[in-house]
Amino acid sequence: MKHTHPLPGDIGLTRIPGVTGQLIRFGQWINGDGFTDYEHAFLVLPGNRLLEAEPGGARILSLTAYADADVVYVCPERLTERQRTGICAAATRYVGVPYSFLDYLAIATHRFHLPVPGLRRYVASTRHMICSQLVDQCYLDAGVHLFADGRWPGYVTPMALYHLPAA
Repeated sequence: MKHTHPLPGDIGLTRIPGVTGQLIRFGQWINGDGFTDYEHAFLVLPGNRLLEAEPGGARILSLTAYADADVVYVCPERLTERQRTGICAAATRYVGVPYSFLDYLAIATHRFHLPVPGLRRYVASTRHMICSQLVDQCYLDAGVHLFADGRWPGYVTPMALYHLPAA
């Protein structure tokens, strides 16, 4: 379900301007998402707040940080209040988790089926997350699986979230 008025547990998707946004767009293109409009994902929390992954580490901000941005909000259609509460509770455990641009390379390596022994274990063990991985992990921690296509946990881009099967 896509909408414009956020609820706790929703996924916010927006653009990132400049070179950083262009690099992420390129990374998403490599991963099969095309050159798309959303390069950043964040999780809406209660109290008009959000959790997002940033190069300095995951942080909680006011939702007003994106008041002037073009944001679309997505979530699975049948997300319950209990699930939303669990997703938001999980989010608080990830404050400070480091960011890693290398995860885009790992996702691309996986997409192209390049034989890199230990890749999956490495991505899981570093505890670094890009924005979309962070959102996916919060959902997984609450028992909500966003993707039923057999992808590895964490192998998700912002545009994959935009194209959620149940969105």
